[in-house]
Amino acid sequence: MQRILSTQLRAHVGETVRVAGWVHRRRLLKSVAFLIVRDAAGLAQVVVTDPAARAALEQLTEETVVEVTATVVANDTAPAGVELTDPAVRPLGPPAVPPPFDLYRPTLTATLPTQLDNAPTALRHPSRSAALRISAASVAGFRAALDARDFVEIHTPKVVGSSTESGANVFALDWFGRPAYLAQSPQFYKQLMVGVFERVYEVGPVFRAEPHDTVRHLAQYTSLDVELGFVADHRDVMVVLRDTLAGMLGAVTDRAGAALATLGLEAPEVPAEIPAVHFTEALKIAGAPADEPDLAPAHERALGEWAMAEHGSDFLFVTGYPMAKRPFYTHPDPARPAYSNGFDLLFRGLELVTGGQRLHRYDDYLAALAARGEPVEPYVGYVDAFRHGMPPHGGFAIGLERFVARLTGAANVREVTAFPRDLHRLTP
Repeated sequence: MQRILSTQLRAHVGETVRVAGWVHRRRLLKSVAFLIVRDAAGLAQVVVTDPAARAALEQLTEETVVEVTATVVANDTAPAGVELTDPAVRPLGPPAVPPPFDLYRPTLTATLPTQLDNAPTALRHPSRSAALRISAASVAGFRAALDARDFVEIHTPKVVGSSTESGANVFALDWFGRPAYLAQSPQFYKQLMVGVFERVYEVGPVFRAEPHDTVRHLAQYTSLDVELGFVADHRDVMVVLRDTLAGMLGAVTDRAGAALATLGLEAPEVPAEIPAVHFTEALKIAGAPADEPDLAPAHERALGEWAMAEHGSDFLFVTGYPMAKRPFYTHPDPARPAYSNGFDLLFRGLELVTGGQRLHRYDDYLAALAARGEPVEPYVGYVDAFRHGMPPHGGFAIGLERFVARLTGAANVREVTAFPRDLHRLTP
């Protein structure tokens, strides 16, 4: 008899079926006992009336893995509208040691550090696993949206020979006796691959050795990177980003609707045209000094509130960041060279995406590095490609965990990360 999932039981009313999963909860009443079995799809209620079966059930602990063969009976008050009767319950392993929290409760009452210390079991809670399902659906939507626009998925090295993109904020390692570093982003490689495929994307880990211990930072996170060639300027990139976000949120609704329901959420709408303000205007809206070189978290929150009040939008583009705060490969605004053809996308008042147009001429790279007092040598393998013809191009990167945290309303990005790595955590 083939095993079926809890969500398939309604199609088998009156039949004998086999389900398997974890003991989610036992309710031992005077005349009847209930066994709630949890599988990857949801919950199934098993009704136990036989004295011998009840005695066996009393020996099972929460999280013990079991197999149940029983008859499916309709019952609108049971999970999924059905329950299993006349069961034969067979443990598939020894009695489990219960975790230090109750997984059957609606919310996990353990502190976040306790949950993270016990992640292999804490992630079984529906609220935690729901966030991971939303994450998976988001990536599926990201890929589908870009595949439909003729982008090519690439895979770039995560170990590099030069710490070029943010100075000291890299993790050093020994590579067969030579110094090497964990890659901070695929930025350089995805630009080079525009010269091969014109339109590329990557889903992969990035590493930032930044000593941030905040609710929005991780030392390792998943970056959704995009780069496209033959753009007029950064606005072409913004159009692709808008469509990509719409595809991601559409996939979350289609593929992770049950996870959204578990968390009591609906995916937000992406406007046909996301509102945009220039950095100088953003400072005024946020009440920041006119000479402020960047947006602080409080400024981002104020802008998020403004976008919702003025445009009914959870999203807001801030364009034209000062060149002094953008990487050297950023293309300046031809009309206002002190400002960039770059942008950030705010999602509910939090920076989610950084992107823009890149330089594409070799001489411009030499000039940009010289203007910042940086030597060319560490970048030779990168800038040399621009001697061989590169189109005007641009791109962006989305932090997956930050996106899911903002979407689900999680207070800490670690709540939506399976096994976070940060300033203090290397296990489990």
